[in-house]
Amino acid sequence: MPKATPVTRNDVAQYAGVSTAVVSYVVNEGPRPVAPETRQRVLEAIRVLGYRPNATARALRMGTTRTFGLITPDGGNPLFAELAKAIDKEASARGYVVLQTGTDGDPATEQAKVAELVARQVSGLILVAPAEEPDLVEVGLPVVAINRVLPAVSSVRPQYREGARRGVEHLISHGHREIGLVIGGPRDGERELGWRDALSDAGLADGPIARTTFSRRGGYSAGQELLAAKPTAIFASSDLQAIGVLRAIHEAGLRVPEDIAIAAFDGTAETEYSWPPLTVVRQPLEQLAKEAVRRLIDGENTVEAVTYPTELILRSSCGC
Repeated sequence: MPKATPVTRNDVAQYAGVSTAVVSYVVNEGPRPVAPETRQRVLEAIRVLGYRPNATARALRMGTTRTFGLITPDGGNPLFAELAKAIDKEASARGYVVLQTGTDGDPATEQAKVAELVARQVSGLILVAPAEEPDLVEVGLPVVAINRVLPAVSSVRPQYREGARRGVEHLISHGHREIGLVIGGPRDGERELGWRDALSDAGLADGPIARTTFSRRGGYSAGQELLAAKPTAIFASSDLQAIGVLRAIHEAGLRVPEDIAIAAFDGTAETEYSWPPLTVVRQPLEQLAKEAVRRLIDGENTVEAVTYPTELILRSSCGC
């Protein structure tokens, strides 16, 4: 069966008894005004014929595709999934669409994805937790980094150090004096420094540290390692790590929080349904998304590193 021929602007013009220019004015809401009766006739023709304007061609004529490229390190991580959803929602409210792609944490893949999105003529790029410092010199587009600071690029991120400090202070408030750390990322990163701040302020020595990946598997192996040191509490630098730690604790026959307490950084929905539910330092994902999209659309020339406070959410894993 032959394919139906797509309805064109000429078809709409003929049906409505107007010129193609008038159809264009109605579809593009300008640049010239159209009489209400004529406009209604064109809209009725569009409805009856099922005309669908070419949004890409229209955007290019206007000088923008109204499309953002979003690159995340791991699309399967609940944190990045929730952040991508918030970015898409904010962009949609401003009349933009988002093309999302992942890198699996590989810098070469990340650089290739940047080039691919630029070739697709996106209006701007959002890089979430870039693996390294991608070459953005020739990009020629607005770029915003989330959860990491890059040279010559505006960034938005949580107040990692302060948030981690608050989370560990809460564990200390339950009487814990030996608090281990499951940490990913660079040595002496902000979350690790926040852990050290809280212990130092309370006059406590640093507890045991397990360095691993930001993953459930990484948290599981780190949990097994830390349990040998017998801390009474553990602070994990991500939700996924904390989920892995929980499994290690359960397999060791220990109870949470009676035998060992745990808190984590990120605050995704997954932590509400772990057992027990996790006390978390929640990232301000909605604010990060809103500020990133605003900076791309408003086209601010200033390069800033903007931070937002986190929220401490208390659940039963810490003993509350």
